[in-house]
Amino acid sequence: MRDFGRVLTAMVTPFTQSGDVDYAAAEKLALRLLERGSDGLVVGGSTGEAATLSKEEKLKLFKVVLDAVGERGCVIAGTGSNDTRQSIEMTQAAEAIGVHGAMLVGPYYNKPTQEGFYQHFKAIADNSSLPLLLYNVPGRTASNIMPSTIARLAKLPNIKALKESSGNLEQITEIRSLTPPEFKIYSGDDSLTLPILAVGGIGIISVAAHVVGLQIKEMVQAFFQGEIEKAQSINCKLLPVFKAMFVCTNPIPVKTAVHWLGGCEEVFRLPLIQANETEKDVIRKAMRQAGLLK
Repeated sequence: MRDFGRVLTAMVTPFTQSGDVDYAAAEKLALRLLERGSDGLVVGGSTGEAATLSKEEKLKLFKVVLDAVGERGCVIAGTGSNDTRQSIEMTQAAEAIGVHGAMLVGPYYNKPTQEGFYQHFKAIADNSSLPLLLYNVPGRTASNIMPSTIARLAKLPNIKALKESSGNLEQITEIRSLTPPEFKIYSGDDSLTLPILAVGGIGIISVAAHVVGLQIKEMVQAFFQGEIEKAQSINCKLLPVFKAMFVCTNPIPVKTAVHWLGGCEEVFRLPLIQANETEKDVIRKAMRQAGLLK
């Protein structure tokens, strides 16, 4: 298994003005993110507006980004959905393309039981040899994957990691206590990265790394080098950016920021729309404070 690294970016999906996927812009953005602190990329996740991408668009996006990145970083494909059969098919198709891993979101809308979660992820794991990363994001799925379920899943040979976005440090600590050291826990919330590292996390799958990736990498490295005060200082300086990236629904703020930096068009697929002027003022102020905009 390829090491995923410590700082991964949940990449936005660029669109053209007509609303088509802008694959050329995706290539350039992927390389730019790797140059600016990211060890790897998560493609086709919620930040990538996966809910409005077709199967064909996702698979082409995986291939385009993988071809652009080469061996410079890992590419993890967002292949999970609330349909187990569809998730298996997408994971197998992504594996055939050659991605380094797949991210599987907890099934949304269906609200499965804990046993249902286990059977869903186990079915995908049984039908793929890819390293798999679970994604727990109750705020979007309306269901929480409990620590005991994560612990059961961590025993499966190709379930290697977790992106944890519950925002519950006690839950994350319990997951760490129930899983083996080699099972990797990533923060799914930029503002909680440092606390999650302190309770046993390995890194971050970040939204804000689109704009402050080098600073996030410096913070994570400082923590693991024992320079805790330095990590704390960086975290405090980045907090306004972290908060601004979620002033409204992700990925609206970060795509707006990337647009201002010349990385993609400010185009979304409905039902997502552009940030309003009040929200843009918050984003602009935080970016100026961080020296990202004049």
